[in-house]
Amino acid sequence: MAYVITQNCCKDASCVPVCPVDCIRPTPAGDFDLAPMLYIDPVACIDCGACMEECPVGAIYYEDDLPSDQRRFLDLNAAYFARHPLEMSYPTTVRDHPSVERGELRVAIVGTGPAALYAASDLLRIGGVEVSLFEGLPTPFGLIRAGVAPDHQRTKEVAESFRHVFADSKVNCYFNVEIGRDLTHAELVASHHAVIYAVGASRSRDLGVPGEDLPGNHAASDFVAWYNGHPDHAGDEYDLSGERAVVIGNGNVALDVARLLLMNRGDLAKTDIASHALEALSRSNIREVVVLGRRGARYAAFSSAELLALGHLPGVDVVVEAADLTVGEDDDIDTAAKLGIMSEFAARTVHPGNKRIVLRFDSVPTEIIGVSQATGVRVRAGDDEQVIDSPLILRSIGYVGEAIPGLPFDHDAGVVPNDHGRVVGTNGAEPGVYVTGWIKRGARGVIGTNRQCARETVGKLWQDFDEGLLSLDVTANSGVGELLAQRGVEPIDTVGWRAIDTAERLRGREVERPRVKFVDIAEMLVTARG
Repeated sequence: MAYVITQNCCKDASCVPVCPVDCIRPTPAGDFDLAPMLYIDPVACIDCGACMEECPVGAIYYEDDLPSDQRRFLDLNAAYFARHPLEMSYPTTVRDHPSVERGELRVAIVGTGPAALYAASDLLRIGGVEVSLFEGLPTPFGLIRAGVAPDHQRTKEVAESFRHVFADSKVNCYFNVEIGRDLTHAELVASHHAVIYAVGASRSRDLGVPGEDLPGNHAASDFVAWYNGHPDHAGDEYDLSGERAVVIGNGNVALDVARLLLMNRGDLAKTDIASHALEALSRSNIREVVVLGRRGARYAAFSSAELLALGHLPGVDVVVEAADLTVGEDDDIDTAAKLGIMSEFAARTVHPGNKRIVLRFDSVPTEIIGVSQATGVRVRAGDDEQVIDSPLILRSIGYVGEAIPGLPFDHDAGVVPNDHGRVVGTNGAEPGVYVTGWIKRGARGVIGTNRQCARETVGKLWQDFDEGLLSLDVTANSGVGELLAQRGVEPIDTVGWRAIDTAERLRGREVERPRVKFVDIAEMLVTARG
C-alpha cells in the first residue's frame, strides 16, 4: 500500500524533504518546472504518512482512502516511475543565513500572492529580518483569492500555510496601498534595504485578429476575476443568454472557465464564488462550451489532472474533436495521460439532454464576427473555415505582466529583465531591487512553483547583502507611515484584514458556504476599521 498525490497538488514541494525514503518526484533539483504535479513511487513508499501531514492543500491520500473520482491517480503515479525509475538523492536542507541585527535588513515586498509570501517566509526564517508587505487591495493572497477556481477549495487552503507570516512581529502590512499611486518605487528604496516585486502577470494576451475589440469578446482573466469577486471586476457584465460560449485557448484556466460556466447552482453554491456571479450563472442559458486549441490534442496546455476533473461533472458530456489521440513513444507522462483520458472521453456515449464541453483542436481563430457586438468566431481548420456562433467569447491564451514605474521592462516577454531574480537594467544588475513569480519568469507554473522561484530570488538578495551591495542609508520604517498619512492614505493592517476575513466567513456560515466575499472596497474598509 502507498500514499498517492492527486488533483489538488500545488507543487510547493513541502512534502519532498519530509519523506524519509526520498520517493517523491520530481524534486526541485530535477525537471521540476516541466512536471505539472508531483508523484509518489508506490513501490518505495513506506506508508508513514509524513507527506500527507505536510501537504498544504490536502492533495495526498492513503491508497485505500482515495475518493472514487481520484482513483485514476494511482495509475498516474505508477506510470511516472515506470518512465522515470526512482534514484535516491536525499536533498539537503536549505542552508540558513546567520541572524542579523534588528534594523540591519528591512525588505519591502510588493504583492501578497504566493510568490510574495514564499519570499517573506524564506526571509523570516532568519532572525532579525524585517519585512514590509504592500498590497493594492485591502485583502491579501493574490491569485489564491482571485484566481483559483471557486470549486477548488482545497487548493485555496494553501493560504493557511502563510498565516505565520502575518502573525510575525517583524512584519508590517500595508494593504490598500498601491505602489505607483500612493508610494513611488524611489520612496520604497529610500525606506528599505531591498525591494522585491511579486506583482504577477494579470493582463491577458491579445488575439491579434480582426474584430477582437467587439463587445462580447473578453479576456478570460477578467471573467475569472469577476466570478472570484475581485473588486475591479465586480461590476463587469457577461452575456449568458446564448446556448453556447467559446473559449479560445486550452490551458488550465480555459478548463476552469468551461467548468464554471456549466456547473449547476447547487454545486456552485458550495463554493466561495462571488454572489453576483452565482446569481448570474444560475440564470445562464449556456449549455455548450467550445474550447478551441490551435494545435493538435498532443499539445494541449491543460494538465491531465484538470482534464480528468471534467469527466466527473454531473450532467455534462465531454466531446473531443481531434484528428489524432494516439500515444507516441516520445510523449511524456502527462501528455500520454491526457491523450488516454481524451480517448476515453471520445468513446463515451453522448446523452442528448446533457450539457457539453467540446474540446476542439487544430482550429485557429482568424476573426471575431459581429458588427456592434460579437456574434461568433471564425476558425480555420486546415483548408476549411467555419464560423462558430456565440455571443460570449473568452480568450485564454496566456498572461503577461505590466510595466512597473521605475523598473526596466521587457514588453515582448511581459516580464522585468532579471538575473535569477536580481533586476537587470541598461547598466547591468541593480542590487537591492528584485523580482519573483510571474513578473520574473513569465506566466507559467502552478502555485507551488513560486516556492523555488522565491527561494532563488532571496538567495540573490542574501548574496548582495553579504557582499555589502545593499544600501545602508535608509530611513526609519516609520517614514512609510508618515508619507501615507500626509497623503491621506489609510493602510489596512493585519488586524483589519482579519476583521474582513472573519466577517466573510461569518456571512458564509449563514448560508452554508465557505465565505461570502466583500466585492466593494468601501465595504471592506468599513469592516476592517469597524
